[in-house]
Amino acid sequence: MSVLGLIIGILIAAVINGILIWIVGKLGLGLEVDGFGPAFIAAIVIAVVSWLITWLLGALGITISGGIVGAIINLIIAAVILMIGGSIVRGLRVKGFTGALIAAIAIGVVAWLISLLVGALV
Repeated sequence: MSVLGLIIGILIAAVINGILIWIVGKLGLGLEVDGFGPAFIAAIVIAVVSWLITWLLGALGITISGGIVGAIINLIIAAVILMIGGSIVRGLRVKGFTGALIAAIAIGVVAWLISLLVGALV
């Protein structure tokens, strides 16, 4: 894969994730976003923080299993990442840990619904 293709792929993923964060922010489910700009920046920050946490856990030899326990652990990690993103990005506010959990679930559900819609169109 070329460097240009990689950069374009990263930008497309950031735009899609920014749209997800913006939609969930509009729904008022534990997350507030001032507009698409902060949502886009938040998507990039959240991706970097997520990568760092995943790398750190891997370096410590911690693996997350599948199943319901793995899903709960991933949900908690996603909520913590949203809270960290909320403290870094101006224009993104997370309403406590409970709000972050609800927002993480909502982001997952909205992403799933969009993937169903795109799959039906293709």
